[in-house]
Amino acid sequence: MAALCGEFGDLVQIKKQLISVISLFCLSVCLSNNFYFLFKMQEDAQDLDALTLAKSYFDLKEYDRAAYFLKGCCSQKAYFLYMYSRYLSGEKKKDDETVDSLGPLEKGQVRNEALRELRVELSKKHNAGELDGFTLYLYGVVLRKLDLLKEAVDVFVEAIHALPLHWGAWLELSNLVTNIEMLKSLSLPDSWIKDFFMAHMYTELQMIKEALQKYQNLIEAGFSKSTYIISQIAVAYHNIRDIDQALALFNELRDQDPYRIDNMDTFSNLLYVKSMKPELSYLAHNLVEIDKYRVETCCVIGNYYSLRSQHEKAALYFQRALKLNPRCLGAWTLMGHEYMEMKNTSAAIQAYRHAIEVNKRDYRAWYGLGQTYEILKMPFYCLYYYRKAHQLRPNDSRMLVALGESYEKLSQQVEAKKCYWRAYSVGDVEKMALLKLAKLHEQLNESDDAAQCYMLYIQDIFSCGEQLEHAEVSTALRYLGQYYFKNKLYNEASLCAQRCCDYNDAREEGKALLRQISQVRDQIETPSADLFTPLSNSNTPVRRVSPLNLISFTP
Repeated sequence: MAALCGEFGDLVQIKKQLISVISLFCLSVCLSNNFYFLFKMQEDAQDLDALTLAKSYFDLKEYDRAAYFLKGCCSQKAYFLYMYSRYLSGEKKKDDETVDSLGPLEKGQVRNEALRELRVELSKKHNAGELDGFTLYLYGVVLRKLDLLKEAVDVFVEAIHALPLHWGAWLELSNLVTNIEMLKSLSLPDSWIKDFFMAHMYTELQMIKEALQKYQNLIEAGFSKSTYIISQIAVAYHNIRDIDQALALFNELRDQDPYRIDNMDTFSNLLYVKSMKPELSYLAHNLVEIDKYRVETCCVIGNYYSLRSQHEKAALYFQRALKLNPRCLGAWTLMGHEYMEMKNTSAAIQAYRHAIEVNKRDYRAWYGLGQTYEILKMPFYCLYYYRKAHQLRPNDSRMLVALGESYEKLSQQVEAKKCYWRAYSVGDVEKMALLKLAKLHEQLNESDDAAQCYMLYIQDIFSCGEQLEHAEVSTALRYLGQYYFKNKLYNEASLCAQRCCDYNDAREEGKALLRQISQVRDQIETPSADLFTPLSNSNTPVRRVSPLNLISFTP
């Protein structure tokens, strides 16, 4: 913290750096791909006329025309605009070829034909050391598009060293970092903006505790009014499923910046999860009034229709988002979900695969692929994709439960037990891990372990304030009643039988068990034994607990 404060000690100096960059360069925005780049005004006199003319054509998206008039220019900025125009021309032609004939799902199958030629030319300039920060950034984008990822990482690092305040280069680099070891190995410039990048990377790598600490340090260092930091903290809470905290931050963000569209698709995901239909409807209408042709607006509208179970309309709006930006990760993933709802598994698989192409760290796409192949009854494929999702979210109980189910289907019961127990240990979100573990023990005739898990399951459900009408509570009570009866623990068996009578599907069995208990109670004295004798030797690390007191748990 002391080092951070020292680095950010002179906020006035930081402000001067940003203002000086803005004064030296004019900011130009490429609407085609949301690339932001800075364009220097003071160029060589010989290129100024051509540069001004080409810039006008560029703004009109006449990229071939812009490149034609820049050919032969010598200045670095003219060369960058020349190469960038050629790159965008190829991207535009690629999209034109695919958008009508094939649709967004097949968009990734068509290549930008200009990429290889651009790579050859930029490589020669790079080897000669003639590329500035902007052109290095473009070279990195070309290498990434050609799947030359290792070379792209090196070039983006070089671009960041050449121009540390170019945030676009930092973001491109972040998409290529796959783990914390790779992040630590990068040789990054010692600049204040590095802390923003590290916080962003911690969030992307699901290191939420570290990310939140980093953002808190930035706030304390003087960036307390930054809406960007508030949005990133909200996204971090969203990633760890702290929905209430994330919603509170997004509402605060909307109060401070009511016309903001960035990150509103994530906000809509939270409203969707909480089934907040009026709030989601208001958000969608509000964003349409601000800018209905933004990617985030289309995603919000898609979520709104999905919540209303209008999945065809939802998929249509996610497709519109992808027409606006084919690299929109959230749209690919959400469209996969909609195709799943429509039982179109083939289209869902393609959508999830495109999401992974955009960002291999998107656990939702890996998890979605696992679910899709589960529907297709292909457990080996399920196992592969659920493992990938688990590697990205090692403490997410949903991934562990899905893994356990896959192992169970493949008759790998030992591994399944480990997954279910681990899911319970890390905090079972859906309260299903113990139930599945108990049923697995029951199938394997491991009655002691099954009873222990059922008991922990009931305690977990009641202690969390869940309703007694929880779907599987009656199943657990039925099993425990029979288990105690067989072990001549008639008091506990009677309590379970009485509770069974509270459930329609278990009432008759509960009454029958009570009759059985009454028949033997007068003949046999109830043994004063501990609730559980030493458990059988199994692979599940079941812990010993005190006897189950059902009376203490009231609905």
